[in-house]
Amino acid sequence: MSGPHQEQPLVTAGTPLDEAEAAVVLVHGRGATARSIVRMAQQFHQPGVAYLAPQAQRNTWYPNPFTAPVESNEPGRTSGLQAITDAIGEAAAAGIPTEHVMLLGFSQGACLASEFLARNPDRYGGLAVLSGGLIGESIDPEDYAGDLESTPVFFGCSDVDPHIPEERVGESVEVFERLNGDVTERLYPGMGHTINQDEVDLVSEMVADLLD
Repeated sequence: MSGPHQEQPLVTAGTPLDEAEAAVVLVHGRGATARSIVRMAQQFHQPGVAYLAPQAQRNTWYPNPFTAPVESNEPGRTSGLQAITDAIGEAAAAGIPTEHVMLLGFSQGACLASEFLARNPDRYGGLAVLSGGLIGESIDPEDYAGDLESTPVFFGCSDVDPHIPEERVGESVEVFERLNGDVTERLYPGMGHTINQDEVDLVSEMVADLLD
């Protein structure tokens, strides 16, 4: 497809793709950049892992809150999902299978990454949803079907995040459990809209496991 994010660059870092054993697709948040989330990923880098970060047009994947009606966030939402598909395709072209590909997003990027895997369930190396949840005005678990084949899934968020309702995190966790994900959920009391060291440590373990 062609959309607002399809002409944007794919930022790469870590081990070159043609030498990598695994890959992590990094999806940045609203107002951030692909380069900024690549810098964040330095906290959990492992030799042998390539990092692929698509860039949103004007640094925003979709215009409205992720809890708005889906149609109000088009075509950005669908174009963003295609950007993730394209990044995964780059890894596949380099011979890296999906079970060695992990998706990670923060905030708006976390919402997009979770939406991608829930709509395209398969065995992946992992999914880390940092301050995010599934996209839409409401969530019905029966709208999602497929098998994640025990893909490791991590949801980490503040219990008072001003942008991410705690209820939506729980609803998203339920969907991924129904899709046969190996889900870990951690809600951090009083934390702001940010990432803490516990999340970094857990994601570091997930990235290391990609190389097993």
